[in-house]
Amino acid sequence: MKQKFFLFILSLCLTASTFAQCAICTKTAAQIGEEAGRGFNAGILYLAAMPFGIMGYIIYRWRKSQ
Repeated sequence: MKQKFFLFILSLCLTASTFAQCAICTKTAAQIGEEAGRGFNAGILYLAAMPFGIMGYIIYRWRKSQ
């Protein structure tokens, strides 16, 4: 069970990194150019990493205590 849970979380993280932009952000990144668009995408991923890390830590502590 733990291995399936870990693989599920890993797959979510990998798919989130490939589709980090909403439709509006994709249009904005296309308008500002290729290099700036990649930086824009990296910024979105950077901002998304902290909430995922906090949630992962809380889930880890919660499952460890049970």
